[in-house]
Order: sequence, then C-alpha cells, then structure tokens
Amino acid sequence: MKTLIFLALLGTSLHTATAVKHSLTYFLTASSGIPNFPEFVGVAVVDDIVIGYCDGNTIKPRQDWVTKLSHDDPQHFHESTQQCSEILPNIYKSKLDILKQRFNQSGDVHVLQRMVGCEWDEETGEISGFNQYEDFLAFDPKTQIWITSKYQAVITKLKWEADKNRIKLYKMYLTGIYPIWLKMYVDYGKSSLLRTVLPSVSLLQKTPSSPVSCPATGFYPNRVDMFWRKDGEELHEDVDHGEILPNNDGTFQMSVDLDISSVKPEDWSRYDCVFQLSGVKEDNIVTKLDKAVIRTNWGKTGIRGGEIQSVSSCLCSGDSRGRRVYVSSVWPILVKVICCERYMSGTH
Repeated sequence: MKTLIFLALLGTSLHTATAVKHSLTYFLTASSGIPNFPEFVGVAVVDDIVIGYCDGNTIKPRQDWVTKLSHDDPQHFHESTQQCSEILPNIYKSKLDILKQRFNQSGDVHVLQRMVGCEWDEETGEISGFNQYEDFLAFDPKTQIWITSKYQAVITKLKWEADKNRIKLYKMYLTGIYPIWLKMYVDYGKSSLLRTVLPSVSLLQKTPSSPVSCPATGFYPNRVDMFWRKDGEELHEDVDHGEILPNNDGTFQMSVDLDISSVKPEDWSRYDCVFQLSGVKEDNIVTKLDKAVIRTNWGKTGIRGGEIQSVSSCLCSGDSRGRRVYVSSVWPILVKVICCERYMSGTH
C-alpha cells in the first residue's frame, strides 16, 4: 500500500508554580481513506493541555476556563468556529488533493498534518513562532523562507515565497496574533496551567523474568525526570524510559523499566525508582525496589492474570477495549481527542 503521510513535528498533591515558557500549538490535519476518521481535525493546545477541538462539524472547548472565555469574548469564539467549520476544511482538502497529484498517488490513505503556533518566554519576553509540515516544508520566521525536505516541495516553496502577502500574513500571526492569544489563554487558565500535580507511582511486573516497571500517572506539568538509582546513583544501563503520554484529565503519565535479570535478591534494597517534577524537587517521589509492593500477574500480592497492561494502553478513559489509540509519537494528543469525542458522542 502506498501511503502519503506528512507528519507535522507535529491528578493528588497540588502546589503552585510559575512556568517560564508557554506555548500555543494548533495541530491541523486533513485525511482521506481512513474509515471513521474525520477528514479535517483541528486541535488547540496550550502548554501541552488540549483546550479546543473541532472536526469540521463540531467545535468544543476542552477546559472550563475556555468556556468562560467564549462567553466573555464571543467574537473570538465565533471566529474560531467559522475557521474550523467553513474555511479550514476546504483549504486543507485542496492542499491534500494537490499533494496527491504531485506525488502521483490517488488511492489508499493520505494524511497531511501541520503544526503552527508560537512560544513565549515569560521571563525574557522573547517570542518565537513555528509553522511546519515535518517531512515536507518548514517555515523559518527569521529568514522568512521555506525549508524543503522533499523535492516535491520545491514548487510549493517557490510559489509561497513569491507571495509576499502570504509571508506578511504568516509573520503577523506568528509574531503578533498568536502571542496575544497565548497571553490571553495563560491569563484565563493560570489556575490550571500554572499548577503542579504529583502522580501516583507504583511497581509492576508481568512475569518473574520481566523487567520491573515503575509507572507514574496523574502528574502535571509534563516537565519531569524519572529514573532508577542504585545506592543513590542514577542508572543508565538496563533501564528503558517510556514516552510521556497524555491522560484524559489533562495530566500525564510515563514509566521507566529496570531489567532485574542480573540483580541479586539480596541487592534489591539498593535500588529505587525516582520521580522528579520540575520546580518541585522537595517533593521527589522515591519508590524502593521491594517484592512486597510489586503488582504482578501471579502470587498473593499480585492481581488477577491479564489485568496488567501498559499504563498507556488506553488514553481515552471509558474505552473498555483497552486498545492503543495513538499511531506514533506525533499523534497521542490528536487521536486521543478524536477517540474521546467519538466515545462521548456514542459513535464508537
């Protein structure tokens, strides 16, 4: 099967913290040939938290403070609705059709993803914008040129760079409009965006010969460090770090595994799993490697066979099928949101 895919680079104990850097990211996706998948999807993310979703037919705020903002500034919400329901679906369908022709691929599955937005350093005031189609085109705001990753993108590069009005529009959004929106969102959502939430941490093991997994779930923000130690020193060998993945409640999860095949039983007490949340180091969570607290698929201290699953096996709460709902490292936020929207609407 020939598949045309353009991937955009694309809680417990509460405390307060001030994030220095903030980001606003729009994931815009057009697709064709995927059953039960919307042809256009837009997801808005602030500081790694999904704040809005639309799929051409539906637009939904995903945070209470966004709902409040939509009431306080109805014009802003109206413009977003118009973009997502009328303008962008047609624009991205056209983009995808052009790329199918350029790559001489008309059938099968096609996906076009774009990531656009900005970052704001609250401490220095520095603003940086981004506008990317990862393995196709990326816009450099400083030089105002498009960087190509495939020769098929050269035609688009030359056309877009020759359109000075397009360049001015990009600059206006990346350095002007998006930063204004980001600061507004941070102000409205500061009680949520600037909080810190500590996770629950446990130890899991599928079989006596399996690595011991140390999953942490329910933490926020996603700036964390997690590792295994021996005698207080961080281990770099026989350790496997998992990805940080989003939960359905706006928090995050990750795990770190330790291969214990060469660890002697009498040495277990020398090992521990450490979770560190950035900016809250006084609340490090240390979990000793102890057989008595490991949840297993066997023995009296374990749980029923088949119950242990990866903590990332179902990102959409309520999905009893327990299947992974992401496709690659780019997709968790997007596909999780789609999964949950479809589950809640009864279309699953």
